Amino acid sequence: MQEWIMLGAAMLATGCVAGVLAGLFGIGGGIVIVPVLEATLGILGVDPAIRMHIAVATSLATIIPTSVSSALAHHRRHAVDFDIIRRWAVYVLLGALLGAWIASEVHSHVLAIVFAIMAMLVALKMTFFPESRNIADDIPHGAWVPVIPTAIGGLSSMMGIGGGTFSVMTLTLFGKPVHRAVGTAALFGLVISLPATIGFIVTGLGDTRVPEGNFGYVSLIGFALIAPATVLTAPLGARLAHAFSERRLSMLFGIFLAVVSVRLLLTAVT
Repeated sequence: MQEWIMLGAAMLATGCVAGVLAGLFGIGGGIVIVPVLEATLGILGVDPAIRMHIAVATSLATIIPTSVSSALAHHRRHAVDFDIIRRWAVYVLLGALLGAWIASEVHSHVLAIVFAIMAMLVALKMTFFPESRNIADDIPHGAWVPVIPTAIGGLSSMMGIGGGTFSVMTLTLFGKPVHRAVGTAALFGLVISLPATIGFIVTGLGDTRVPEGNFGYVSLIGFALIAPATVLTAPLGARLAHAFSERRLSMLFGIFLAVVSVRLLLTAVT
């Protein structure tokens, strides 16, 4: 009984931290939720072969309400770019569906290394050169442009994150103010997490290794404890984001990306 209480407290704390990060940086909190859930499932004795499946699926499920809460908070501050949402949403959605489908076919270590290197480069740019020239002054047009949002949706769903990490990086490199990039990324989290969660539910329904209290690969217990905490704390993160200057927020996000990059590299090589 004491073990379950401690695990429940850990999940609630994880939800609070993930919610603040969601509002502050426009991310879904999966960077925090996935590793904590995986470790928690290990303590509970869940089959190692499906721990990451459950951790990723549950993380994506919690991102659904978190994204709504965070996006609404940013929208009240007029920080969501609905023009980009209209242009990219379909491609992000398709990418999320594709990512959920090929998640088991692509080695996660390769994805982790590629993402970590890209994240570190952008982290260095945002931390030390936040006012330097971007790739472009605005979102480009052209037949190849859908590749960008499709990649954001696909890689995010495979990694169990809401897409904010990729979206904020991309939008700021294309000249969008970081506050507007964060707010827009929060809404993309919903576009990514909803179809990806459904995909993990469907593929997990026939898996006999799934423990009790699951709906497919989604842990209902984990969702019930983490999701409310993230929803309650996401607006706090959004308020914190708008309390910082654009330069300070850029530097904070750069430091956050650097930490994520190092963690992913360590995970990939061990």
